[in-house]
This record gives sequence, structure tokens and C-alpha cells, in this order.
Amino acid sequence: MTGLYIKWLKTGRVGPYSGEQWPDPRYWLTVDGPLEACRNGIHVCGLYESFEWMSDEAWLAEVDETDGFWHKPSKFVCRRARLVEQLPWNERTARLFAADCAKHVLHFFEDKRPRDDRPRKAIAAARDYAEGRITAAARAAAWDAAQAAAWDAPQAAAQAAAWDAAQAAARAAARAAARAAAQAAAWDAAQAAERQWQAEQLADVLGLESV
Repeated sequence: MTGLYIKWLKTGRVGPYSGEQWPDPRYWLTVDGPLEACRNGIHVCGLYESFEWMSDEAWLAEVDETDGFWHKPSKFVCRRARLVEQLPWNERTARLFAADCAKHVLHFFEDKRPRDDRPRKAIAAARDYAEGRITAAARAAAWDAAQAAAWDAPQAAAQAAAWDAAQAAARAAARAAARAAAQAAAWDAAQAAERQWQAEQLADVLGLESV
């Protein structure tokens, strides 16, 4: 029995923690010995767990669920898996996803600071930079403004999402903005709903229905 999951890797199909390169997508990768999370085993995730593991490359992975497959809170551990296809996760899509996450919770900030448009401008700059409409210097200026807004109103997490979305490293921006956006939803049910929305957005970015 097999299932489809996501594997996040560094550039060149390299494991972010092991430093080992995954084989060509045609071939299965197998590990021997007792499976132990973070020590021995192949680690994959679904959409909901992806926010912990976002990296340079996103791959659709096929996993053998028949031998030692089990679920940890933030990942799945298995003995045998292979890469199926690389998903469209890159500088542009990661930054656009970060901007989407930040914009979705921007109202939390603007409800408190309706005259402060610095976070909104930072989100717009992140999107414009991803689409090649402004320079890195312009994006950096918007990031600095959003950072100042974050210091001015530290009680709100929404402006931090805007700040994160505009930062230099797109993959880090996506991960940080998603985390800050979830934190902006102040209670558990709202956070769960925000993560659900983020998972749906990520699925759309990656061209997936669900994993």
C-alpha cells in the first residue's frame, strides 16, 4: 500500500538535516534497522505539517505504508519512499504564499491601527518584488517600515506576518509569515481555521488537491 506525501529538500534533492542527496525520482530509497524519528527513517509530511519543514524544494513523494510507517505530531516516518515529481515551489511562489498569509490576517492589525499602512505596503512590496515589478531596494525599504510597525505595536502578530513576508529570503519568509499569521488568530479555534486556510492556499500554490 502506498500514499502520497510531501518531502521538503534543499537545492539538488539534498536532505536538510542528513545532507544526503535523494536518488533520481525513478528509484526507491530504503533504510534498514529500527525506525526512530529524527535518527533513522525517511521523514515526509502532509500539507498541515509542511509549515514546520519548508525548504528550497518541495517534492511529491510516494511512500510505502506497509512496513514501519507511523505518524509523529509534525511528520510521518517510514522505511521506504521515492520522489515522484518536483512541485512548483520557488522564490516567486514562496514569496507570494507569504504575502497571502500576511494579508489574510492584516485586518487584526488594521482594526487597531487603521491609519498605519506600513504592513499593507510591505505585503504589496513582497508581491511586487516576487513578480519583478520593483527592485530589491524598494522591497527592503518596505520591510524596514513593517519592522518599525512591529516595534510600535508589539501586541499584534499580524504586522509581524507582513514584516516576515517582505524579508530577503523567500522560503524563510513563507515559513515565518505563516507562523506569525497563525499566531495572529488569538484563540485555538481561530488558529485551527487559519491553518486550514493556509493548507488550502499551499495546496493551490503546489498544484495539489490534498496530501
